[in-house]
Amino acid sequence: MSQQISQRELRNDSGRIMRALDEGKSFVVASHGRAVGELRPLRRQRFIPAQAAVEMFRHAPALDREAVLADLDAHVDQGIEPRA
Repeated sequence: MSQQISQRELRNDSGRIMRALDEGKSFVVASHGRAVGELRPLRRQRFIPAQAAVEMFRHAPALDREAVLADLDAHVDQGIEPRA
């Protein structure tokens, strides 16, 4: 759950807010009582050795490329028309 903070708190308590972000906390920033933005921590990138990834998927079932594409086409609108 994100904690709501004011624009003034963001300006005056930026050090505390940055430490909280580093600890994984999120914030919704409000201006005049109206939410205008969200601050959330970036996802930490984790390095996984290639051999470990290969081992994780060694026994995974093979994918049928045509079946996957057919599923995507059935459920996702991939038209070039702009959205309304």
